[in-house]
Amino acid sequence: MALTNCVTLLTDYGLEDGFVAACHGVISRISPSTRIVDITHLVPPGDVRRGAAILAQTVPYLPEGVHVAVVDPGVGTSRRAVAVAAGDRIFVGPDNGLLSWSLPDSGARAFELTNSKLWLEPLSATFHGRDMFSPVAAHLAAGLDVAAVGTEFDAADLVMLPRPTRRVQEGTADGEVLTVDRFGNVQLSVTADDLHRIGAVSGTSLTMTLGRRTLTVPYGETFASAAPGELVAYVDSVGCLALAVNSGNAAQRLGLPPGAHVRVSVAAPSMR
Repeated sequence: MALTNCVTLLTDYGLEDGFVAACHGVISRISPSTRIVDITHLVPPGDVRRGAAILAQTVPYLPEGVHVAVVDPGVGTSRRAVAVAAGDRIFVGPDNGLLSWSLPDSGARAFELTNSKLWLEPLSATFHGRDMFSPVAAHLAAGLDVAAVGTEFDAADLVMLPRPTRRVQEGTADGEVLTVDRFGNVQLSVTADDLHRIGAVSGTSLTMTLGRRTLTVPYGETFASAAPGELVAYVDSVGCLALAVNSGNAAQRLGLPPGAHVRVSVAAPSMR
């Protein structure tokens, strides 16, 4: 396995405290030449699903290397700490589903982090990002063989989050709310390919059942495809159907939490 000397970081640590800087510092002290890329540290606290979605959607654009992800409400408990090798990438973090959407369907090798010689001592019970995940990642980026981090186990035993719902049948696409970004745009699990299969064409309208409500929403290419303050459906930068309010916040308007069911079909032409 040939890794780029790069470590990426995704956490829910926020930016108000020194948590992120401590992780940077640990990595830099162990491997000064390692490049560190911050994905985000603003995952909502403890929101494993949101972290998993961000990681999976960002990894394809990152250098091959070591990807540390820490959204870890179970820190200090019996949950495993793991490194998972997948091609030219190694994922390091808690085994709580956070890594699951970024892993291939087959071919990954999983290791429990049991080699305490790689950790900082004393090991904090509440800050494994600094004391375990960051030093292990730094050693890996510097060339340590992944098998040296601990005990290998069957990757099929990793904790996996359920895949987001997606189904196309009889002219409708069923999905769910996947994520909500900082602009209030609501990303759905329905993809551009799903839209093509139900005959949706940009410039027309979609009928969307959102919980108990049914709305007709223009389907465009940009936020400006709708008037300011109006809803618009569009395919976002990772190929998912999303809802936005031009110059507004769709999440606040619609009140749709992650996981909420959505049904999409092509709206009938209006009669004039």
